[in-house]
Parts: sequence; C-alpha cells; structure tokens
Amino acid sequence: MKVVKKGLRAVAVLEACKGIASLLVGFGLHVLAGHNMRQLAENIVSRLHLNPAGHLPSIFIHAASGLTDARMGLLAIGALVYSVIRLVEAYGLWQGLVWTEWFALVSGAIYLPFEIYEMIFHTNLLGIGVFFINVFIVAYMAYALYNERKMQREHSL
Repeated sequence: MKVVKKGLRAVAVLEACKGIASLLVGFGLHVLAGHNMRQLAENIVSRLHLNPAGHLPSIFIHAASGLTDARMGLLAIGALVYSVIRLVEAYGLWQGLVWTEWFALVSGAIYLPFEIYEMIFHTNLLGIGVFFINVFIVAYMAYALYNERKMQREHSL
C-alpha cells in the first residue's frame, strides 16, 4: 500500500504544478489586459531576433492581434477555473480521497484521443512525451483504484 500512496502523491505534485502554472498564466493574462497585444507580440519576436514575416512568428503576432480585453478576461477566468480544479485534485490525491482518484483517471483518459490525434497528424517530441506521461498516469490511477477495491474486498471477508 505504501507504493500506491507514494505514486498518488507523485501524481498530486504533478497536478499541483499544472494548477500553479495555470494560475500564473491567468494572472499574466489579467496583468496584460489593456495592453496593445500586437505591439507586445512584435516586441517579443524582435527581442528573440526572429523574422516577423516568418511562419511561426507571424502566426504568433496574428493570434496576439485578435486578443481583445474581453477575450483576455475570459481566458484568465478559464485559467483560474482550471487551476482550482487541478489544485483541488492535487489536494485530494495527496489526502488519498477516492473520488479524486476517479477524477484523475477520467480526466486523464479524456485527453488521450486528442493526444493520439496530435501524434498522428502533428508529431513532435513534446506531444509524444505528454502522451506517454498521461498514459502512465491513467494506467497508474486504474491500478490504484483496482488495488483499493481488492483491499476492500479482502477486509469485508
């Protein structure tokens, strides 16, 4: 049972990191609201010594141009909600709450079809790494829940 608890805590730390990162993104979006996002994107591209007419920098500049204050606010709220969900999940996993184990299993499994699609049509090392980490977490959560059910059945006999 010790191995399962350590694994749950490792997943809890990962979820907490995702929650904190999302919280930082949300605050960053809030702080940037009201700024000229196109100008900011052009400054970033310039400081990185990238060609603004290049494919990726132009996509970045174009995307930043479409960010209105209302969209930034919605993105910040979305980041906050996602952060709260991840931090609650992290707390529950750290405490060994069974409902958060189920939540981690389901929420991780939901992403798998999208990650498979991305790997097939837009293969990159980061996407492959994220996919395998997610598969490992989903498999681990299934194992932890199976192990818990098995222990409950043994105690009821």
